[in-house]
Amino acid sequence: MCGVLGIALADQTNTVAPELLDGCLFLQHRGQDAAGIATCGDRGRLYQCKGNGMARDVFTESRMAGLVGSMGIAHMRYPTAGSSANSEAQPFYVNSPYGVLLGHNGNLVNTLSLRRYMDEDVHRHINTDSDSELLLNLFAAELEKHNKYRVNNDDIFHALEGVYRQCRGGYACVGMLAGYAMIGFRDPNGIRPLLFGERTRPDGTKDYMLASESVVLKAHNFTKFRDVAPGEAVIVPKDCGRNPPEFKQVVPVNSIRPDLFEYVYFARPDSVLDGISVYHTRLEMGIKLADSILKELSREDIDVVVSVPDTARTCALECANRLQVPYREGFVKNRYVGRTFIMPNQKERVSSVRRKLNAMDSEFKGKRVLVVDDSIVRGTTSKEIINMAKEAGATKVYFASAAPAIRYNHIYGIDLADTKQLVAYNKTTEEVSVELGCDKVFYQSLEDLIDCCKTDTISKFEVGVFTGNYVTGVEDGYLQELERMRALNAGCKSDAKAEFDIGLYNSADF
Repeated sequence: MCGVLGIALADQTNTVAPELLDGCLFLQHRGQDAAGIATCGDRGRLYQCKGNGMARDVFTESRMAGLVGSMGIAHMRYPTAGSSANSEAQPFYVNSPYGVLLGHNGNLVNTLSLRRYMDEDVHRHINTDSDSELLLNLFAAELEKHNKYRVNNDDIFHALEGVYRQCRGGYACVGMLAGYAMIGFRDPNGIRPLLFGERTRPDGTKDYMLASESVVLKAHNFTKFRDVAPGEAVIVPKDCGRNPPEFKQVVPVNSIRPDLFEYVYFARPDSVLDGISVYHTRLEMGIKLADSILKELSREDIDVVVSVPDTARTCALECANRLQVPYREGFVKNRYVGRTFIMPNQKERVSSVRRKLNAMDSEFKGKRVLVVDDSIVRGTTSKEIINMAKEAGATKVYFASAAPAIRYNHIYGIDLADTKQLVAYNKTTEEVSVELGCDKVFYQSLEDLIDCCKTDTISKFEVGVFTGNYVTGVEDGYLQELERMRALNAGCKSDAKAEFDIGLYNSADF
């Protein structure tokens, strides 16, 4: 799960970097590991600032001053399956041909064969474990086949045909060709989200944006927007004030199967992805979850419903309404501690939960409590939360998950854990309850979760994290390679990467 963003301004005398930074703050929830912005100034000169950490830390005032130009892209990085936490921040850059930058949200499942192709056939060096760098170099290699002095839109679309032909997985990308255009494209199954919007200026010209979530577009007054279709690409020229964007369905739509986890956890509740309101899906999750709980417990068995902040709040509120049981904010969150399930070891994860959440004794003491969370992954956080509820005086603790049991790798954009580290792996619900130390665990059924999210036009979703059956399938040895890379990265204690990296050009003189 990463956040991608791109903006092209009609007025080429304006600087796009401040708006990109603001957009990154709206996408911070999608990636807290690293952040990057790249812009394009006059004469096609490229400028970038990227580094490890949150957007507010990477993009200081002095660094932002070096980012000039009216067109740019940004990326918020979250560790993806098999990648190292010390991998390079995005966007990635190659200078040949033409100068190409790319930010990528998602994951490729045929990386082993693609790396061989890059090495043996195309002779391009891949410097990191990131499949985003691999995807960029594949696109550059396809562009290079045209062997032309200057690129045009047809060349880009033809190059993307080659990318689609060779890549398998989930991906939503924003890119930039130096001095020419901003581009966006999405995988043929629509697994990862990407939206396109336009904003009309007082003089009638239009600015354009590409973003992972609709909330960024609305916040910046891009009132007219739509989803980029699966297999579709768009090219926004640098002089977009005079020349409009061009869309093309590069390859046929295989299916429209958004990742179901977007609606459970990834996306902000005020976003709409593929025409589906994230907020309303979470309300429905609460209703369905309550109905499922009432099949095993009566309302009289629960004194209070408490959510794990923040993603589960909407679901928990509606669950409490359906149960006709009081809802209380039993846990107070320290917003200055990062997410817990990406920490490098279990001991750090446990201590982080205690720093991140504080239980209010008055809401637990002497009560039978239903705790609602969006999902249960390793179970480490859930176990600590249950312990905190008991320490605060709860007489019984029931734990409910808005998502079904997670028993398999998430291979399209987030590194949850090795399969064997997932608490539900090879366990029944009763065994999970014992492992977590609660009185009973309730999981949302997959059928109910799909019912919460489906529309008249979208009825199927990517659900491999729950079933082990992935939309694109996986190559032989891919899952084993993921586990090998995780083990290798876990053993790497040093990081040669600088804290931040500013500029392909450090000067604003052009």
